[in-house]
Amino acid sequence: MAGANSPASLASRPIRILLCDEVDRYPASAGTEGDPVSLGRKRTATFWNRKIILTSTPTVKGVSRIEEEYELSDKRRYYVPCPECGERQHLKWSNVVFDPKKPSVVHYACIHGCVIDESDKQWMLENGEWVAEAPFNGRAGFHLNELYSPWRKWREIVKDFLEAKGRPDTLKTWTNTSLGETWEERGERLEHEGLSDRRESYDADSLPDDILLITAAVDTQGDRLEALSQGWGEDLEHWDIEHKIFWGDPAKKKVWAELDEWLLKTYQVAGRGLKVACAAIDSGGHHTEHVYNFCKPRQGRRVFAIKGSSEYYGPVVSKPSQVGNKRVMLYRIGTDTVKDLVLMSWLRISDYGPGYIHFPNDVDDEYFKQLTGEERKTVYVRGQKRLKWEKLRERQEILDLHVYNYAAYSILSPKIKAIVAKRKPPEPKPEPVIPSSTQRIRKTRPKKPWASDI
Repeated sequence: MAGANSPASLASRPIRILLCDEVDRYPASAGTEGDPVSLGRKRTATFWNRKIILTSTPTVKGVSRIEEEYELSDKRRYYVPCPECGERQHLKWSNVVFDPKKPSVVHYACIHGCVIDESDKQWMLENGEWVAEAPFNGRAGFHLNELYSPWRKWREIVKDFLEAKGRPDTLKTWTNTSLGETWEERGERLEHEGLSDRRESYDADSLPDDILLITAAVDTQGDRLEALSQGWGEDLEHWDIEHKIFWGDPAKKKVWAELDEWLLKTYQVAGRGLKVACAAIDSGGHHTEHVYNFCKPRQGRRVFAIKGSSEYYGPVVSKPSQVGNKRVMLYRIGTDTVKDLVLMSWLRISDYGPGYIHFPNDVDDEYFKQLTGEERKTVYVRGQKRLKWEKLRERQEILDLHVYNYAAYSILSPKIKAIVAKRKPPEPKPEPVIPSSTQRIRKTRPKKPWASDI
């Protein structure tokens, strides 16, 4: 067993069978040694009967390693016979028939129009065979989707699809994991013009009732601190609330005192006062120690230092580490992962609901230019294709603040359903039934357990 990021373990000894799992999530280089798959292949060079197996859930079209490897193979698919006409075919999502209003009723349409029920699936699997769709060139490739799974019902897959289709990020996950297919993006850059029309008539003093909690994010610059508060509702629907700039040298206490006062602000939502539940402050600039000094005594208020992670499409938030002499809690953030959510998913949602971002009426066009100030490009890192976000303009602090706010939300990890339940008015208790004077109430003693009951 070896980690794809550990060159020492990959080069430790010769091996005859190499199994590389989830290769689409491998780093571009194992330390400074190069591509981990290439390092693994070299370990098999001394065996004439070596076997190399690469498996993975695919990711994004054009940069997926497993897609590239599959295209170089003989591309085998599992063909199963139709129980009525006997025609062999591989199962495709486009042939799954269901009514969105009745997702529990699902069947599969044969290429000749026969109706196949779920109960026939086991027989079909037992009588299927692998069929190569390209000439064999020394590499065998295999593709399966979730429709074949003996452990998953078709109606469960349909239910997952209906829940995922409303948001690009969840639909992407469903496409990768359920269909075993790469996700093709709808363009790598988002224009700011259309977003400015989405401004709404609310501000920090009159917030929508749907906000359940508030986070804040702070970006450190050479001559200022920039901050943004956001309100969060159900299903990651969120509202930009207040963008503040605190001018001054972050090496001086005055600017931090102003920030502290702002973080203690109380916002009125649905007749209730809400404070910032969690704040994330970027420590990756030139004022790292000042960020640490500010966050350490305020960690009890959930004011945390964060830093962008160099890991390729790493987790949104990693486990905190303690840094510096004061042992400050530092969270590392998968900035590329969050930028995908913001720019490739949430900002492209046009209807109110899950993932939609609302904007107040007091933000200007520069605000939206900064929010869309990066584009995603395909680059080569140590010979491997990678997606990378690159700046289109010098300033894009608003985009960074959106990334940091979601980091704060993820650190907080709120139980939204419980918050919603607390907001609902309590159900009225039924009035107690008072017995009439003629009604006799019989009191019974609790039954003592016998030895056989224990």
